[in-house]
Amino acid sequence: MSIDIRRKLAIEDKRLDEINAFLLNSENKLINDLLAVVEKYGGPEEINRKAREASKIENLMARLKKKNSSYFKDLEWLRDQRDKGTFITVDEYRKKILGDKVKEMEFNEDFAITLEISACQYFSFFMKQARQAVENGELMPGRFIRVRGMKEQEEDGDLLAMTAAMQIIGASWCETLDTRGTDGSNIHLGGPETITGYFGGVGQPNDHPIRWVDELLYYYTNYGVKQVLNINPGTILLGYLLHKLGIDIEFKISVYMGNDNPYAVFWTLMAARLFSREDGSTSLIGFNFSNSVNNATIEISSDIRRYLGLDEFVRFEHHIFETWKSIVIQPYDRRDELLEIASKVKNISAKHEGGEIAVEEKREHPSDILEYFLPKADIDEKGLMPALTQNYMDKHETVNNTARALTERGLTFIAAPKLHHRRV
Repeated sequence: MSIDIRRKLAIEDKRLDEINAFLLNSENKLINDLLAVVEKYGGPEEINRKAREASKIENLMARLKKKNSSYFKDLEWLRDQRDKGTFITVDEYRKKILGDKVKEMEFNEDFAITLEISACQYFSFFMKQARQAVENGELMPGRFIRVRGMKEQEEDGDLLAMTAAMQIIGASWCETLDTRGTDGSNIHLGGPETITGYFGGVGQPNDHPIRWVDELLYYYTNYGVKQVLNINPGTILLGYLLHKLGIDIEFKISVYMGNDNPYAVFWTLMAARLFSREDGSTSLIGFNFSNSVNNATIEISSDIRRYLGLDEFVRFEHHIFETWKSIVIQPYDRRDELLEIASKVKNISAKHEGGEIAVEEKREHPSDILEYFLPKADIDEKGLMPALTQNYMDKHETVNNTARALTERGLTFIAAPKLHHRRV
């Protein structure tokens, strides 16, 4: 193919100048509305200062103690177990799985897979998981995704407790703001009877992106919640712009965004690179592929990410298991595919959102993603909490089974860093 044809794709400097002129225009309502919310919270430096103070473990614990929350003692237990070294280390875990064979194996940490679980809706789920991990020598994930209503968990203390817990164990985590497409933002759409109305994307119409920024900055400054789920092109752009302004927030793109081919990946990463800071960093910290992607797409996407200098900044998040109901055709098990690609693509997280197939299909109450959106009052009224807790512990089992499979092949993982990645 003639190189002259390829050259026609080059973006002219004058087009970039036009975009910059638009962004810097003092009469630009889009940017003015964004800056107004930023100023409402005191500007970038003050916003970051408030977030740092709010996220300090001593401040989080003091707030829980003031609420007379039982979570305070749970977190003290967690911190004590961490400090005593009662959680199994990675070296101990490898010895447990491989025996003397471990001496013959070399583990390349450059391709470590982040063990991710979703969704950790309640602090009680987390504590049951942590106690079982201590008792049975199991691993806690290195990354947690949460989809519980923000206002609801703010009121009952779960938000404070989970934020503190994540710092104690050194895991990354992502919250889901209440300003999202399922919150009634599109007044013409309801439940399943209007499902085709969502085919154009999960809606955040009209002024909802600015409301999303307002909610994000509220939880960032008051709780130190740094990372949130992102589902809409408009709020993704605003996430880039907030970071470019100097606000140290992060976001991950949801599977609902539908990035299912390398061209879509290029579009998203291109914008991340265009709005990156001088040091190359971006607020796009995680990137969920569509469930339909194959390993070839992930490898090509890795090439794009590397070419744009985003390998260290943007984690590829891939569903290895999904909830049994309401999201994919079952059986859905991508573990073997993960094992194939784990030594080829860096910075991947293996997301576990369902139990093992053989477990889920026999559960009287298998996991269902629609239950993520149930208010706790409805869960209590229906007596669902024991079943939902079991569903979550089934996911914990899949996380540990994936860690075992990786270890048996000499592959590496990232579990909760402050619990497991230490030397004895």
